[in-house]
Amino acid sequence: MSAVATIGVVVAGLALAGPAAAGGGRPGTQDLNRWAEDTWQSLVAMTDEETGLPADNVTGDLETSSAYTSPTNIGGYLWSTVTARDLGIITADEARSRMSATLETLAGLERNDASGMFYNWYSPATGEKLTTWPDSGDAVHPFLSTVDNGWLAAALRIVREAEPALAAQADALYDSMDFAAFFDPAGAAGLPAGTNRGGFWDAAPPDCSVAAPMYNGSGATAYYTCHHYDTTVSESRIATYLGIANGQIPATALYGTHRTMPPGCDWAWQEQLPQGEYRTYDGVEVWEGAYTYEGMSFVPSWGGSMFESLMPDLLVPETKWGPKSWKLNHPITVAVQKQHGLDEAGYGYWGFSPASNPFGGYAEYGVDIAGMRSDGYTSDAEKTDVDVDRPGCTVGTNPAPAFGDGVVTPHAAFLALPYDREGALSNLHGIEQDLGAYGPGGFYDAVAVRSGTVAERYLSLDQSMIMAAIGNELTGDKLKDYFVDREMEQRLRPAMKQQVFGSSWGAGGHHG
Repeated sequence: MSAVATIGVVVAGLALAGPAAAGGGRPGTQDLNRWAEDTWQSLVAMTDEETGLPADNVTGDLETSSAYTSPTNIGGYLWSTVTARDLGIITADEARSRMSATLETLAGLERNDASGMFYNWYSPATGEKLTTWPDSGDAVHPFLSTVDNGWLAAALRIVREAEPALAAQADALYDSMDFAAFFDPAGAAGLPAGTNRGGFWDAAPPDCSVAAPMYNGSGATAYYTCHHYDTTVSESRIATYLGIANGQIPATALYGTHRTMPPGCDWAWQEQLPQGEYRTYDGVEVWEGAYTYEGMSFVPSWGGSMFESLMPDLLVPETKWGPKSWKLNHPITVAVQKQHGLDEAGYGYWGFSPASNPFGGYAEYGVDIAGMRSDGYTSDAEKTDVDVDRPGCTVGTNPAPAFGDGVVTPHAAFLALPYDREGALSNLHGIEQDLGAYGPGGFYDAVAVRSGTVAERYLSLDQSMIMAAIGNELTGDKLKDYFVDREMEQRLRPAMKQQVFGSSWGAGGHHG
């Protein structure tokens, strides 16, 4: 263990042993502090001391890290460092030193000149842009990802407020990132406003791409993804929020995404036929559709996973700024996940989100019936697909499935803390104590509940979601306070406030 890491452990032990532990005396607070301390150790283990760049993942024994990292990984490490400081796990000096190293490296990383955006894969040891994949030697076609740059930029906003000594460095990086480069004013087919592309390459890739002058007017040619980020309930909305907050894209971008796909048999490929109505915002007509589950109505994500729905809520005060949209949708999303895991599938545990596959590799987990994608993110290792009737259009082929070895992902349960603290804590205690999915760096990334198979690995993205969720729960949403400034609130809040989702608890639903 490094000297820095050793100091962190000692400081953590002192800070959390006494009354300095964050969060007061509420039931579960002691466990939340302990889980945060252990989770932080995984992030320490996967971060290069010289560059300050975290690896994408590390083995369960904290010994072997991956040889690649992404802007999301780096952003998550930065806000986790702030959280570790605020919880008393590390000193202010250590936090500043760690973040300073990261910012210094970021300033020297190769970027796309016309947008200021970061490429998707770098070496954590050297900071070099990757052009071959470390594990296989396969070619990497350097890509500029909309959502990954969103998470890094979000973290830079947090650093500049949380650590004034580093504000100038963080601001210089943040101000150089132009989110207009991702925003297609023409939008996606069937949508009434502009929306973001998934990203672009600055050289033609072998896969599908659309060559166009970069949308920010720089004059450079970009090779955009063939797809747009056209789903409202998606982790990609972080980039939309930032573009609006910066004045780089219009606030109408909030209406350039699907709540659900439109109604009718032309769209009967989607998981459910939605119910809803058309509403007009700022002259833009929007289909406010919703899906249903056990009497509850909600706006679905693409895959039915927790992180799509709730990751942006870690940093953006969505329930405060969206009283008729996100304030309704988030707790219902949690209730749907809980109901599926405990009652419908009978796993005994819940929390479904993309994560390490306990049987090897990586997999996308979710509640299939609660996602727009018809062949869905599934909640079990057998990939049990739910297919229900679309009345008047198609007959379901698997409306009452038998679920198999459910795979729960601890980070998904942590995301539920603001909406069902008691339920989330009970679920996590079971995952730790009964399933044994816990190691030296906190909760392992995923566990198959019936076979007891554990993915003994830590992903920096998932660990940083856990750190943020615990930090918010114990500090009264400090990360959101750091993230928001007056300019963001003035530009973004009015647009969010007027949105009305078709979410409701219904006759069969209840809160928490």
